[in-house]
Amino acid sequence: MATRSEIQTYPPLAERPIKNTIVLFDVDGTLTPARLDASPEILLLLSQLRQKVAIGFVGGSDLPKQQEQLGDPLRVPVTSLFDFCFSENGLTAFKLGQPLPSNSFIKHLGEDNYKDLVKFVLHYIADLDIPVKRGTFVEFRNGMVNISPIGRNASNEERAAFEEFDKGAGVRREMVEALRGRFGHLGLTFSIGGQISFDVFPTGWDKTYCLKHLEEDAKKEGGIEYTTIHFFGDKTMVGGNDYEIYEDPRTIGHSVKGPEDTIRELKEMFGL
Repeated sequence: MATRSEIQTYPPLAERPIKNTIVLFDVDGTLTPARLDASPEILLLLSQLRQKVAIGFVGGSDLPKQQEQLGDPLRVPVTSLFDFCFSENGLTAFKLGQPLPSNSFIKHLGEDNYKDLVKFVLHYIADLDIPVKRGTFVEFRNGMVNISPIGRNASNEERAAFEEFDKGAGVRREMVEALRGRFGHLGLTFSIGGQISFDVFPTGWDKTYCLKHLEEDAKKEGGIEYTTIHFFGDKTMVGGNDYEIYEDPRTIGHSVKGPEDTIRELKEMFGL
């Protein structure tokens, strides 16, 4: 089991033995089993890796979820375990425990545009003729809005029934097309996923967003230009949420099938 002392003392970033190199990790399915905690083995391995190179995570979830999965097993702040922490793909970010500039969907879009979007969505859903409607049709998150024609309060059975219904009816597909027609000028991406909903976020706010922080930090006094950026992720196929950063020319992508795969590759690559 990694101890507090093992995870707290590291060479300064400029003095890491492997120069100008950072290793970034997806969380779910890469460092942890999906939605579960990190194992003692991988936490210890990360602390050993951090003695050699800069390390960071980049996850789509918010910081409390990453704290639960990565920090809570050791009873320490997750921001103390990594040199860089990129929550919500980097919209919330930390370097050495200190916050970096943040962003949000509303800040980017503007309050008036956001209100127009929500008004359009709610009118559209009100006029939909679908088997059931429940509640929470628009869920605001820091980096996106999640829109559900049936409502996120639907039961598991209702979710499954709507998913089956939607395969033929194309409710979400048609709604996305309507939104693209009305709000396409705002530079938004519409991503259908799961059983009952779709996400709306600014184009480019995938996991490559975190690379902006590294580029900006390199320009600051004492900042480091990371010329080698490794990225480990499990959803690296087209449509997966690791695909864009995995394929980005600025990174060296490593596709893994789970934490055990990550552990094996790290040991081989860095002699851990």
